[in-house]
Amino acid sequence: MISVSGLTVTLGGRDVLRGVDLDVRRGGWLAVIGPNGAGKSTLLRALAGVLDGQGEILIDGTPAAGLSPRRRARLVAFAPQTPALPPDMTVYDYALLGRTPYIRYLGRESRADREVTAGVLDRLDLGGFAARRLGHLSGGERQRVVIARALVQQAPVLLLDEPTTALDLGHQQQVLELVDRLRLADRLTVLSSLHDLSLAGQYADTMTLIAGGAAVASGPPAAVLTEELIADHFGATVKVAAGPDGRPHVHLMRGDR
Repeated sequence: MISVSGLTVTLGGRDVLRGVDLDVRRGGWLAVIGPNGAGKSTLLRALAGVLDGQGEILIDGTPAAGLSPRRRARLVAFAPQTPALPPDMTVYDYALLGRTPYIRYLGRESRADREVTAGVLDRLDLGGFAARRLGHLSGGERQRVVIARALVQQAPVLLLDEPTTALDLGHQQQVLELVDRLRLADRLTVLSSLHDLSLAGQYADTMTLIAGGAAVASGPPAAVLTEELIADHFGATVKVAAGPDGRPHVHLMRGDR
């Protein structure tokens, strides 16, 4: 569903990404991990069309460079880590913006658009917040609203930049479980950046480790979440153990042990 070849993104005269290659199958979940400043958010923003880059991005076999903004928005939904949230806009109206690619110029949303929006808010436990102003939400509530807008878009590719930021444990699980259910039911293709390596290992079926703007490791979680790679690129001492389901769990260890 997504194929990236030789992606290089230059910002401020510096190559933030350098020749990145990756492929994500339809219905797959790729987690992009890496230390702060590695280029994870830059990668997702380039895939969303927010940033320009050199190289080739194919979305469902079509060069992304040839897609109109409306067509691209019907294929790719993006939930950024730090979006602009108008404080006086209601939760419902903000989530409804996800239907913009389907509304004709100068047209109005349809009943189906409103039903999709209400349904997503309910599934994210936000139905009771529909009339609340964005400026009156907690950090975790705002994060869920941003994800709601992306899901309302109903695009086959979903890009999530640190989707669990500011969420408590319960809502972290709720959001990731919802995304996973949608992925499995609708063959949604998910690319997410995640700081929590254990969470990434639990939900993704493939991972790419970005360091210094380059993809230094890719593959199934067990092949990427190794003690050696984490030590080399995160500077952390960890213990990686397989859980009952065989997926890797990363445990931080004291450096002198």
